[in-house]
Amino acid sequence: MTMKKNMGTLDKYIRMALAAVVLLLAVFNVINGTVAYILIGLAMIFALTSLFSFCPLYLPFKIDTTEKKKSDS
Repeated sequence: MTMKKNMGTLDKYIRMALAAVVLLLAVFNVINGTVAYILIGLAMIFALTSLFSFCPLYLPFKIDTTEKKKSDS
């Protein structure tokens, strides 16, 4: 099974921004403890899915946020 890209540019940017915000909150001790670990884990997942442009949770729901090219007809 190959990983077909199913994430568009805007989707990737939003996920990376959320991951960065969580990282900054953790670095500056705004969040800590169990909540911080959970959010950092989610941020890592967001960052990885953004890098690969593939979200496994989109598959069962048939979600595809990639930009489709319009045909010339």
